[in-house]
Amino acid sequence: MPKISVEIPGELLEDLDEHVGDDGKFVNRSDAIRASIRKTLDVLDEIDERHGRLDEEDE
Repeated sequence: MPKISVEIPGELLEDLDEHVGDDGKFVNRSDAIRASIRKTLDVLDEIDERHGRLDEEDE
């Protein structure tokens, strides 16, 4: 799996960390970020579909 690095404002990272760990929804930061990316891409696909911007092979 490829690795990337991103810069994240401290406040956003603190908010993310509240959802990570034994008492959180995610096992680790990477898991949380992957879930967020998936969710964002799903939402963008829905928007594109409503506006007729998806190619037939993407559906």
